[in-house]
Amino acid sequence: MLELTQEKVLELLKRNKKGLFFKQIAKSFNLEKKEEKQLKKILKKLQKNKTIVYSKGLYKIKGELKEDKNLIKGKVEAHESGFGFLIREDGEPDLFIPPIEMDYLFDGDVVLAEEKIYRGKKEAKIVKILERRIKTAVGKLQKEKNRYFIYLLDFVIPHKIYVNKKEAKKYPLGNYVVVEITQYPDRNVEAKGRIIKDLGNVKNTQTVAEIVARKYDLPLTHSEEAIKEAESLSSTVKITKNRKNLTKQICFTIDPESARDHDDAVAIEKEGENYRLYVHIADVSHYVKEGSAIDKEAFQRGNTYYLPERALHMLPERLASNLCSLRPYEKKYAFTCEMLINKKGEVIDYKIYESVIESKAKLTYDQALAIILGEPEHVKAFPDLVEPLKHMEELAKILMKTKEERGSIDFDMPESQILFDEKGDPYDVVPYERHLAHRIIEEFMIISNETVARHMEKHNFPFIYRVHEKPKIEKVNAFVDIMAGLGYKVEYPKGEVEPKFIQKLIEMAVGTPEESLVRFLALRTMKQAKYSPYNIGHFGLASECYTHFTSPIRRYADVWVHRLLKKSIKKKFTKKDLEELPKKLEIIAQQCSQMERVADDAERDALDILKLRILKEKIGEEFEGIITGVMPFGLFVEIERYIIEGLISISDLPEKMRYDEKNHQLVGEEIRFRLGDKIKVKIAKVDEDSKKIDLKFVSKEV
Repeated sequence: MLELTQEKVLELLKRNKKGLFFKQIAKSFNLEKKEEKQLKKILKKLQKNKTIVYSKGLYKIKGELKEDKNLIKGKVEAHESGFGFLIREDGEPDLFIPPIEMDYLFDGDVVLAEEKIYRGKKEAKIVKILERRIKTAVGKLQKEKNRYFIYLLDFVIPHKIYVNKKEAKKYPLGNYVVVEITQYPDRNVEAKGRIIKDLGNVKNTQTVAEIVARKYDLPLTHSEEAIKEAESLSSTVKITKNRKNLTKQICFTIDPESARDHDDAVAIEKEGENYRLYVHIADVSHYVKEGSAIDKEAFQRGNTYYLPERALHMLPERLASNLCSLRPYEKKYAFTCEMLINKKGEVIDYKIYESVIESKAKLTYDQALAIILGEPEHVKAFPDLVEPLKHMEELAKILMKTKEERGSIDFDMPESQILFDEKGDPYDVVPYERHLAHRIIEEFMIISNETVARHMEKHNFPFIYRVHEKPKIEKVNAFVDIMAGLGYKVEYPKGEVEPKFIQKLIEMAVGTPEESLVRFLALRTMKQAKYSPYNIGHFGLASECYTHFTSPIRRYADVWVHRLLKKSIKKKFTKKDLEELPKKLEIIAQQCSQMERVADDAERDALDILKLRILKEKIGEEFEGIITGVMPFGLFVEIERYIIEGLISISDLPEKMRYDEKNHQLVGEEIRFRLGDKIKVKIAKVDEDSKKIDLKFVSKEV
């Protein structure tokens, strides 16, 4: 007998639309009597998933849901209070999902729903679950009465996955395990699964990587086929007539200290009042050919996922850290954007070409800054880089000023990094300082991204742009409302919102205690940037034409940008390309945009879990915080030292409080708490598994 699966049963029923009796299905698969039990299980599961129906003895595929039902497709977004929202695919306002519906749903499930009115408010009634987000997950093995279950961790609404008693007894209670879900929860049906991996009883850095990878369904390994392809690639770098030989040029990389792959190297020459800037990018598309196993995997991943102490690379290790990486004193294939920039920050001439380079140094951001500041030890170590870095500083400041004048919004959110001991365990969180060296590289990447995007737009070739739509006026007005509530004298936008309007609001808060909150609120007002084959500009950067060209080792969109650029400079666009590429690029852009969101969420989650572990040792300690949310049930406060939120329950505030929704505040007789207020809090409780921090109020700055 062939292995019996849900997919095979569905295929059979799709071919027999009128339906089949149980015995007919069993006969189609040549099942023996003892094998029919497995078929019954599969049919029962398909019924519970609402994929098939059973009527008058016949099993049949559930009929296509009629459009006149006005069914809405969307993604489930869970809220920790037990309810959820349906994020509609059609872009219409989200619909509330009541807790009774959320009992059977996971955050991220794709569903079809009907819009219902309950007590005068719109709600979503789930009609069909189209796609389950979670296949495997990490949880804690627990026991109640005589039954065993996995309590899933790091989920907005936790679920219990019941497991076989005999299997569960093989593992110690309280251990973290990976569970594969074999039956999803439904009305009167509990979730079931099987344990596939034991992670031990400590939530260490490795366990956190597993938790997050399973939660977001991230690939932990590359396929054998992709690894074999990578191993078969030649490491020889040849200088050919089609590539510019720049191996003698003084170029170098500037990256974080922990960087293992180097996408970009820079070089500069001063020509009178102008600057000739070279941005060399790893030529990944030379190695990764369209349709190869490596290419297919890179498309699925969309990007590299950076988890604490572990990177899940988009490309196999040999490519990411060896062949493509612009390591010092090694000849490397590169793709170069050479720009002549005047003192107004304008690109007055440019060339885009394939090259061979040899980086002369691997600098960290701090080393680059030390050289710019003239610290003797670093100047002595890198004498050839002193002049280039001074020119780079001059040019970056010109580019920053030009960008600011056109209205580019600098969100500059505070960042933190986790420090690990020799065992790889987290022990502290420190601010991640962005300084001049970071800004130099940032500005050079932006100007090269704009240059290649303008080149492609000018020639009207198929391309992938990085676009950022204007924010909705309602959201901007809500942001202005909050700024007014914080005490700022503000005006509402007249007509279409321009980047300068948002920029000026942020500038009002610079240097104030609520600066980071205002930056966060401004960011929340924006739509998310995404990839698209259609250029609509980039609102946040106040740029008319933008793309991502500079990180092909870790972003799949950049690989395609390189492929398309090469077709352009080599004049290899065919009539077929011009007809077929736009549709193909739409699919690629959508996938890259989607997986970028997954990466952002996964990386944020992983950091938060480790921060909670550190904070568990800080119970009873006091910290400075800022109020980031005011709710009828209490205050959300961000602990500034750790950039993580906790909750002060309204019952723990010093007075009886009244909720003032319009002005985002809780008001008492003697004291009031407003959004943006600085307060001192004490950590009362940290629950790593539910990702919650309970805070106590200590004092408030007057």
